[in-house]
Amino acid sequence: MRALAAINAVWLKQQGHLFHWTPVFLGLGVALYFALPFEPPMWLLWTSACAALPLVLAGRWLGIYWGPLVIAAALVASGYALAGAEARAKAAPVLSGRYYGPLQGRIIEIDRSGTGAPRLLLDQVVLDRRAAPATVRVSLHGPQDWLQPALGQTVMMTAHLSPPSGPVEPGGFDFQRHAWFERLGGVGYTRNPALLLYDAPEEMALTGLRRDLVARIRRAIHGQTGEVAAALLAGDRSGVAPETVAALRDSNLAHLLAISGLHMGLLAGLVYGLVRRLLVLVPAWALYLPTKKITAVAALICAAAYLAISGASVATQRAFVMVAVGLCAVLADRQVISLRSVAMAALVLLVLQPHALVGPGFQMSFAATTGLIAGFEVMRPLQQRIPSKVLRVILMTVLSSAMAGAATAPFAAAHFNRLTDYGLVANLLATPLMGTLIMPAGILGVCLMPFGLEWIGFVPMGWGIDWVLAVASGVSGLPSAVTPVPSPDVASFAVVTAGGLILCLWQGRTRLAGGLLFVVAVALWQSVNRPEGLVSDDGRLVGILGGEGRVLSQPKGAGFVAQVWLENDGDPADQPSAAAREGWQRNADGLLEWQAGEWRIVSLRGRREANGIETCTGKVWIISDQPRPQDIAKGDCKITTAEDLRHSGALAFRITGGDLQITSSRDITGDRLWNTRQRKGPDHGPQADQ
Repeated sequence: MRALAAINAVWLKQQGHLFHWTPVFLGLGVALYFALPFEPPMWLLWTSACAALPLVLAGRWLGIYWGPLVIAAALVASGYALAGAEARAKAAPVLSGRYYGPLQGRIIEIDRSGTGAPRLLLDQVVLDRRAAPATVRVSLHGPQDWLQPALGQTVMMTAHLSPPSGPVEPGGFDFQRHAWFERLGGVGYTRNPALLLYDAPEEMALTGLRRDLVARIRRAIHGQTGEVAAALLAGDRSGVAPETVAALRDSNLAHLLAISGLHMGLLAGLVYGLVRRLLVLVPAWALYLPTKKITAVAALICAAAYLAISGASVATQRAFVMVAVGLCAVLADRQVISLRSVAMAALVLLVLQPHALVGPGFQMSFAATTGLIAGFEVMRPLQQRIPSKVLRVILMTVLSSAMAGAATAPFAAAHFNRLTDYGLVANLLATPLMGTLIMPAGILGVCLMPFGLEWIGFVPMGWGIDWVLAVASGVSGLPSAVTPVPSPDVASFAVVTAGGLILCLWQGRTRLAGGLLFVVAVALWQSVNRPEGLVSDDGRLVGILGGEGRVLSQPKGAGFVAQVWLENDGDPADQPSAAAREGWQRNADGLLEWQAGEWRIVSLRGRREANGIETCTGKVWIISDQPRPQDIAKGDCKITTAEDLRHSGALAFRITGGDLQITSSRDITGDRLWNTRQRKGPDHGPQADQ
């Protein structure tokens, strides 16, 4: 009886706080849809959608004990149906195979690839005698002096394109799924000059305004400082050098570069504070007008303008929704900064973009916000005991950076395979300038643009950015600035997420159970066994774990795949170093092979090697990047060719007790909307710039 009474007391303590869990269960439904190894039929999605409302009504009728559980089931069903509906709504043409030929399209986004090459996202795509995708992404290699890319331009080129590729290893990041929801039907590159066909139309006023803003920023602020300013104010990251991005990433300051909730919140907060202070200067307005609501509307309009002029990327849309929910809370006379507001923002985003749940941006944004609000609720008694206002501000600044870093660290480690050891120091030195100098000066510069006096704001903004870049460079250059972390499995990632949710959302002392889940998650994470061997989806690269780490079959080529494999291993080595490790040997025939227990693994590159084997017997596995070795007429060995890999995707394997156990990417992903159509082409093209 005492145990039942204790459970009842704990459950009653949650009453009034259950709304915080609504996006969690809606997200569970979304995650369930993406975790399926098959595409659910339409009737199942309709059944889930139709069952949600009766379950909610039943939950309201069942009372405080069983009712919330039934409503949670309704939310799971709703998330499942929403994710399936969005996946079908995002259907767009996708290249069926490799394409080389003329390409024409309109530039809608400019950034840089992983190799630092300019990269264009094109819509209104035209190909030669082939159905064109909705959008394609092309990296510009080689001399490109004939084109200065700008938004709205229509360009033409001769390009290599291919369909988006699948995971580089079973269970890894699924670029095909990401591309499906971005309606990206082809990726590739050109080494030929890209040419301007038509300039941006004059009626594209917003595009012209954004281009003019970027040009004025670059005139006022030179070098990488100006490029970072353009990224902050206009969302144009095309000029930010890879070295700058690397320094910001290794110092845990990369979040300052993307237009996220921090920037949108600073803008809305500055506008809100300024407009309200202007209104209260007139006594009659202050007494008789709803100044809070007027200023909230003004801040909302400015946030919407910032969203539009910055290019409205997915991350910026997410930030706008979070800010809009807070400002709408002001209009509704509700508390702005609360877990209820965060839950409402998460619900809105999951309804509008269910697929955002599986991305790092959504997870890290809400982890940081939820961790901060929950942490300050716990720390409020301590804050009130500090008599000095200066000490209170300093302590809260340190604690906010520490809590946000702790909340996002597991997700950063899971998605990016790194922990920044000095991230707290870098954020304490750099982040305060965003709200005190960089964003206010940037807003001032934008406001003074019509008068030609934008330099008054942009120059001080550059001073603040210089400091941020100096901090990033100094911190990233410290010894052991970054600790590599292997990728977690599904179990450890789920446990660490559950632990964080319980710590932040559960009420009472029993929330400390979330800390125990963290300990369990760390143990599971440390015990993760990486695949003994990996094979790329085109057969060009094979990597096998040796005594020093993963040993790659080639020192160059398939660089993107090699980089991801090593990062997922938590291995800081580069591809040439990993290929130089002991393991792979050239046999008497000059072929690359690895002796793994009773099995001999042979990696064949090129048609000559593929056609040079006449027969094979015994426990030999031949992996070839060619369609089919022509001269193997007999033998009982295992042969995997590029054609086989096109259907299976990348492979992971283990050798246990003399048996070769192989898992393919297709075994994990199953047949889904985003991979069924893309596996019908003859071959996958180069994906180095994903």
